[in-house]
Amino acid sequence: MTFKAPDSLAEQIAHHLAERIIRGELKARERIQEQKVTQALNVSRGSVREALLILERRHLVVIPPRRGAQVAELTPHKVKSLYALVIELYVLLARAVIERWQSQEELAPFMAIQQQLQDSLQREDINAFVQGSFDIMRAAFPFADNPYLQETLENLLPAISRTYHLALERRKSEMGQFINTFASLLQAIVGRDAEQARQVLLGYGEHNCQLVLAALAES
Repeated sequence: MTFKAPDSLAEQIAHHLAERIIRGELKARERIQEQKVTQALNVSRGSVREALLILERRHLVVIPPRRGAQVAELTPHKVKSLYALVIELYVLLARAVIERWQSQEELAPFMAIQQQLQDSLQREDINAFVQGSFDIMRAAFPFADNPYLQETLENLLPAISRTYHLALERRKSEMGQFINTFASLLQAIVGRDAEQARQVLLGYGEHNCQLVLAALAES
């Protein structure tokens, strides 16, 4: 049995604030006042301060000296930089799955996620859909068995999620495109075609990046 400690209070506060940033309730450059969060959540100021440091590490908050925390701005340069890195990390994960899966049973979690994504699409549930897209990533972690890769992606996940929400809120039809992309990726994995998987992911990254940039231009 693997022991998993419950999330700390700071992590819970960070998650609460992250959800508000990701959904766009807290806007870019908006101040996050420690005192207000402390009063609203009935928690200590120290826990809020720790939560903000967590969010800074996850690229949702910036804390300039002597100016207090504010929501990180999502710029075209940041979006391009984020996707350039994340897609290469996804390629590493896909290659690990391709090289190490041995039985169809090991691929069953990916098939189950594919069905969950279809269900989310039918309900037009963006939150569940975005979460399902990250479940794909997490299902691949055991194949890679690389704690550094896992930690890096987990820390980038909130920033990626923020871009997904921004794009999908404007074009929900893109959920269907993502499912088609995932089907192509699964086909490459089953066929142990690492180059095809790489091309699918590169194409997906470029497409998604352009969607987010377009959404930024419209906002």
